[in-house]
Amino acid sequence: MRPWCERARAELRALGADSPPRVPGEWEPLSPQELEVAQLAARGMSNREIGERLFLSHRTVGSHLYHLYPRLGVTNRAQLSAMLRPTPSRD
Repeated sequence: MRPWCERARAELRALGADSPPRVPGEWEPLSPQELEVAQLAARGMSNREIGERLFLSHRTVGSHLYHLYPRLGVTNRAQLSAMLRPTPSRD
Protein backbone atom coordinates (compact mmCIF):
# COMPACT_ATOMS: atom_id res chain seq x y z
CA MET A 1 0.00 0.00 0.00
CA ARG A 2 2.93 2.29 0.64
CA PRO A 3 3.81 2.67 -3.08
CA TRP A 4 0.26 3.82 -3.86
CA CYS A 5 0.39 6.37 -1.06
CA GLU A 6 3.67 7.75 -2.34
CA ARG A 7 2.32 7.90 -5.89
CA ALA A 8 -0.78 9.77 -4.73
CA ARG A 9 1.37 12.23 -2.78
CA ALA A 10 3.57 12.77 -5.84
CA GLU A 11 0.52 13.43 -8.02
CA LEU A 12 -0.87 15.88 -5.49
CA ARG A 13 2.46 17.72 -5.44
CA ALA A 14 2.41 17.85 -9.25
CA LEU A 15 -1.00 19.52 -9.07
CA GLY A 16 0.32 22.07 -6.60
CA ALA A 17 -1.50 20.62 -3.60
CA ASP A 18 0.35 19.70 -0.47
CA SER A 19 -0.23 16.55 1.51
CA PRO A 20 0.94 15.98 5.07
CA PRO A 21 3.94 13.71 5.53
CA ARG A 22 3.22 10.09 6.27
CA VAL A 23 3.29 9.32 9.98
CA PRO A 24 3.96 5.65 10.63
CA GLY A 25 1.96 3.95 13.36
CA GLU A 26 3.62 2.42 16.41
CA TRP A 27 2.61 -1.04 15.29
CA GLU A 28 4.10 -0.76 11.80
CA PRO A 29 7.32 -2.69 12.56
CA LEU A 30 5.24 -5.74 13.53
CA SER A 31 4.36 -8.68 11.33
CA PRO A 32 0.65 -9.47 10.99
CA GLN A 33 0.97 -12.37 13.44
CA GLU A 34 2.88 -10.25 15.96
CA LEU A 35 0.25 -7.54 15.69
CA GLU A 36 -2.51 -10.06 16.37
CA VAL A 37 -0.60 -11.46 19.37
CA ALA A 38 -0.06 -7.92 20.68
CA GLN A 39 -3.73 -7.02 20.29
CA LEU A 40 -4.88 -10.17 22.09
CA ALA A 41 -2.34 -9.58 24.88
CA ALA A 42 -3.59 -5.99 25.14
CA ARG A 43 -7.09 -7.40 25.73
CA GLY A 44 -5.73 -9.25 28.76
CA MET A 45 -5.50 -12.76 27.33
CA SER A 46 -2.81 -15.07 28.70
CA ASN A 47 -0.12 -16.58 26.49
CA ARG A 48 -1.94 -19.93 26.65
CA GLU A 49 -5.26 -18.37 25.64
CA ILE A 50 -3.61 -16.52 22.76
CA GLY A 51 -1.86 -19.70 21.67
CA GLU A 52 -5.09 -21.67 21.69
CA ARG A 53 -6.87 -19.03 19.65
CA LEU A 54 -4.07 -18.68 17.06
CA PHE A 55 -3.03 -22.36 17.06
CA LEU A 56 0.42 -21.51 18.42
CA SER A 57 2.46 -22.79 21.32
CA HIS A 58 2.31 -20.57 24.41
CA ARG A 59 6.11 -20.40 24.11
CA THR A 60 5.82 -19.01 20.57
CA VAL A 61 3.41 -16.38 21.88
CA GLY A 62 5.91 -15.49 24.61
CA SER A 63 8.67 -15.24 22.03
CA HIS A 64 6.58 -12.89 19.88
CA LEU A 65 5.89 -10.68 22.90
CA TYR A 66 9.56 -10.76 23.95
CA HIS A 67 10.62 -9.50 20.52
CA LEU A 68 7.87 -6.95 19.95
CA TYR A 69 8.09 -5.18 23.34
CA PRO A 70 11.42 -3.45 22.57
CA ARG A 71 10.30 -2.55 19.05
CA LEU A 72 7.23 -0.83 20.47
CA GLY A 73 9.13 0.70 23.38
CA VAL A 74 7.07 -1.03 26.08
CA THR A 75 8.06 -3.30 28.94
CA ASN A 76 4.79 -4.89 30.04
CA ARG A 77 1.23 -5.73 29.00
CA ALA A 78 -0.24 -2.67 30.71
CA GLN A 79 1.86 -0.39 28.49
CA LEU A 80 1.00 -2.54 25.50
CA SER A 81 -2.68 -2.20 26.30
CA ALA A 82 -2.35 1.58 26.52
CA MET A 83 -0.51 1.71 23.19
CA LEU A 84 -2.61 -0.64 21.09
CA ARG A 85 -6.33 -0.35 20.93
CA PRO A 86 -7.73 -3.87 20.90
CA THR A 87 -9.65 -4.77 17.79
CA PRO A 88 -13.20 -6.13 18.10
CA SER A 89 -13.42 -9.83 18.82
CA ARG A 90 -13.98 -12.17 15.86
CA ASP A 91 -15.93 -14.73 17.91
